[in-house]
Amino acid sequence: MIVEHRTYTLKHGTMEDYLQRYRTHGLPVQMRHLGGLVGFYVSEIGPLNQVVHIWAYASLADRERRRERLEADPEWAAFRQMNRGSFVAQEVKIMNVAPFSPQPALPKD
Repeated sequence: MIVEHRTYTLKHGTMEDYLQRYRTHGLPVQMRHLGGLVGFYVSEIGPLNQVVHIWAYASLADRERRRERLEADPEWAAFRQMNRGSFVAQEVKIMNVAPFSPQPALPKD
């Protein structure tokens, strides 16, 4: 099992608009294709104006297959277009789940 840890830094003052857009347009299409959402977080202390998504996958191949389906979805393309210019930075990490860690729920096909 792997988890994908995605950190997006938004322009100052745009967080509420982004969260509303994401909740309404982005999350439904991601859940349809990716599933496995471990959590979605907003920074409070430390680097500000950041959101973090954490997604669980069975493997890198599972992630690749699911993300290919997501990228092929016209609703996802429309959501990405809505977000043009929203982000200052983006960081993506793929992490292995340690054997003693609680295991996130894997997405169902």
